[in-house]
Amino acid sequence: MLLGTYVDQTYGTLNADILTQLQPPLDVTFPSNAIADSAKLNLIYTSWFGDAYAPMEISVYRMDQGNVFDYNTRYTSNLNVSDYCSKNQRIGSKIFTPKNFAGVRPSSTSIEIPLSSDFVSDFDSVFHVTYTKADQMLFHKFFNGLYVSSNFGSASLLHVRELYMKYYYHFSEKIKKSDGSDSTVVINTYINYPANEEISKVNRFYRPNQATVKAAFDANSSLNLISSPANIYTQVTVPVKNIVERLKAKSGNKTLLLNRSLLRVDVNDFKDSTLAVPLVSSILMIKESEYDNFFKTKKLPSDSIAVLGGIAYEKDANNNLLYYYNFDMSKILTYEIDKAQAVDGISFILVPIASESDGSNNLKLIKSQNLMRAVKLCSATHPTRPMKLTFVFSGF
Repeated sequence: MLLGTYVDQTYGTLNADILTQLQPPLDVTFPSNAIADSAKLNLIYTSWFGDAYAPMEISVYRMDQGNVFDYNTRYTSNLNVSDYCSKNQRIGSKIFTPKNFAGVRPSSTSIEIPLSSDFVSDFDSVFHVTYTKADQMLFHKFFNGLYVSSNFGSASLLHVRELYMKYYYHFSEKIKKSDGSDSTVVINTYINYPANEEISKVNRFYRPNQATVKAAFDANSSLNLISSPANIYTQVTVPVKNIVERLKAKSGNKTLLLNRSLLRVDVNDFKDSTLAVPLVSSILMIKESEYDNFFKTKKLPSDSIAVLGGIAYEKDANNNLLYYYNFDMSKILTYEIDKAQAVDGISFILVPIASESDGSNNLKLIKSQNLMRAVKLCSATHPTRPMKLTFVFSGF
């Protein structure tokens, strides 16, 4: 998950924050004389994007609007924070820099944010309750969750791996000393309330000047923009009916067999040494009509819906590297050509994605890219390197 604010002159401003439930300890009975001491929110981040030494302030609010996340509901990354948090109850904050240590970047860094004494006292009522799997919703109704956001800083984004709340408490118990006499000892300990896979959490993104950025790129018809997270995608319309008519004419109106079809989309003016935002490595070309359902139901690319494209490069006559994306459109266009009547055109969108594979390197999951990535693409009207769709076909 991303957390923080980053301002980029080309791609605009990104605000990233987190809304999350916490998992209560299940089947745990606390000592009857346990007394709450304090609480801290721990943020574990593995890396960051932007300026390592730029100060940032993270604030923690209690979600207090009474709207409880449903575990079986998928929430969008642009949800309305005010539906869940009034921001009237700030219960903790901390100012720090992403790189708090000199030397080599650590594998992970933990930031502890002390939570207010008022929150600790209020939380005490659930602290003494034994929750089970069946009734843990009672906990979530009392404590809707936490809203974690950046209030200060505009040059850094944390890559948060996990977060959890540590609730510190103490209790006393009697023990027998070696001489047989009674003694009372005080035990100081804590228990974790993690934001794990058993609860719901949302990485919310907000781009205040997205319309301005889009308008600037729309003014230049030779370029298209793709950036993430939750920002701007490029639409590509494939004129299927026109393609079928032209291919049939070239084959003497025979039955078409499409052997190969590649769409090449070139990257415009790629300079790795001056690239502020990392290049998009994988792009999903998906039918616009299927976009929402594809990610909601966790589908994989199929012959009729979407195709995955990766970055490649070649050298020009001057030995300069030219980067581009290749999309194998053979199956998806064959599917359309085989229909009784081809549609006039199909609108696709190019979406930056992240993917996961199993132990045998088989693709098992595709999700929207939630890290800072961007690329400027040559459009279909680019003067020297326009988008190009090539075919190898036969007729019989």
